[in-house]
Amino acid sequence: IIEEIIDKKIEDIKFVLSAEILEKKSKLRTFFEKEKNTICIPFYADNNKILNLITVNFFKEKKIPISQQAINLLVERCRANRQNLNNELNKIENYLIDKKKISIEEILKLTNLAENYNVAEITDSCLVKNSKKTANILNENSFPIEDCILIIRTLLNKSKRLLKIQQEINKEVNLEQVISSFKPPIFWKDKEIVKEQIKKWPLKKIKELIVRINEVEILIKKNSSTSMNILSDFILGQSK
Repeated sequence: IIEEIIDKKIEDIKFVLSAEILEKKSKLRTFFEKEKNTICIPFYADNNKILNLITVNFFKEKKIPISQQAINLLVERCRANRQNLNNELNKIENYLIDKKKISIEEILKLTNLAENYNVAEITDSCLVKNSKKTANILNENSFPIEDCILIIRTLLNKSKRLLKIQQEINKEVNLEQVISSFKPPIFWKDKEIVKEQIKKWPLKKIKELIVRINEVEILIKKNSSTSMNILSDFILGQSK
């Protein structure tokens, strides 16, 4: 298909293919590397070294003195996520509008990624069975007791949404069509994660999950003093 497109010498359109790992023997990789009108660019997951460099350059451009300890703190708190780091740096940039320096104590007060993790993130991570991220969110957060009900109800609502989608798919309706026409609408930024969740939860399993969520909600309401422990154990168990 790519060869046919190139042979047509289309000048006003660019095609971008996003792929998983392409080994050296990959025909697609070889073609894009050797063809004069195409290019193959590797992308790598961020690590602390890269995020450290981004942070150093940020403060260098702003001409703000910063200690390595403060840089390490920022990098550690972003949990290897460049978007989280950018959010924190933007926050610091706004704070520094009329200032020429910032202390590590001020950074500690400004940056608290535990607060950036919201209920949607923890429930989405659970339903996509990302146990590592789910555990990180639980460890980073100190959820108040009243949030337990909010989290379990959000998990229930998202599970019911998956149930409805699976029921439509079982009627031989295309997944893309179901998601596009779903009511209430699924926002574009949530569509990919919903697709991943659908893969993890077949119809029978999602029905069982909904029953279990209702049981856990009752348990939480009856045991408020240990509600966070009950919720954490349940969410971690479902994310595996």
